Amino acid sequence: MNYVKTLGATLLASVAFISAVSACEVTLRSSDTHPEGYPTVVAVQKMGEMLEERTDGRLCIEVFHSAQLGQEKDTIEQTQFGVIDMNRVSLGPFNNIIEKTQVPSLPFIFRSVDHMHKVMDGPVGQQILDAFSDHDLVGLAFYDGGSRSFYNSQKPIRSIEDLAGMKFRVMQSDIFVDMVSALGANATPMPYGEVYSSIQTGVIDGAENNWPSYDSSGHFEVAGYYTLNEHLIVPEVLVMAKASFDKLSPEDQDIVRQAARDSVSVMRELWQEREKVSEDRVRAAGVEIITDIDKTPFIEAMVPVYQKYVTSPKLQQMVADIQATE
Repeated sequence: MNYVKTLGATLLASVAFISAVSACEVTLRSSDTHPEGYPTVVAVQKMGEMLEERTDGRLCIEVFHSAQLGQEKDTIEQTQFGVIDMNRVSLGPFNNIIEKTQVPSLPFIFRSVDHMHKVMDGPVGQQILDAFSDHDLVGLAFYDGGSRSFYNSQKPIRSIEDLAGMKFRVMQSDIFVDMVSALGANATPMPYGEVYSSIQTGVIDGAENNWPSYDSSGHFEVAGYYTLNEHLIVPEVLVMAKASFDKLSPEDQDIVRQAARDSVSVMRELWQEREKVSEDRVRAAGVEIITDIDKTPFIEAMVPVYQKYVTSPKLQQMVADIQATE
């Protein structure tokens, strides 16, 4: 009897949700690889609530979390074709598509998360958002991706020498591959969803990511050493298919842009809370956290990476502008 009641309640809730979504004139399909409840997922859901309210129900957003629409590389292509309306993606997978996204993806380019916020909320960030328009996308806003550090299943990493010969998963970005290679390790580009089993089976020794991703993915269960070297503070970006954006009236386009900007503060607050929760959970699980690291050799090893990617005057100026941002 309880099963029947539960099933009935679930079906009623589903019908109510479908009815709410279908009541909107336009329901935008948004993709995210992260699970339900993750800060980026919740932020886009909040953006959807803002849109529905501000457009009197003309626009809604339905968020497909947990990679329901595919991994990031696949969903980027689908968004460019207009199959997916919106997409929350790390800047990393865009590095091989949009040159300007390479700069905020460079190792140690940001001094802190606060520094990253100031840069991405300012003229440099706007330049990067504008660059998406040449690739059938509309850049809407930047979210936090936290500080990324190495974790592995083999041993504590306290120096560059400890990385020698180890195999690490990286995002499908040439910069990330070259970064790991410059540190003396072997980079293995692969989709996020394949990392857990690849560490578990020994295909790779580890990966690199932030506290919430290390936690929510369960990677800490198979990679029990986490080194807080914080080599990357890569922003995440919320984009919209240009084909979907162009179908909206100018008024609704402005509302979409503003709602996206307004969702950033929501995301950042949730992110700070989630980082603390994830760190506490990982520490409670008995993971060995390595904090006694001299970052200087890591930073010095990145010179050839900068030489390879920061080649044009416009990119050199962007790096200079970031470094000059206080």
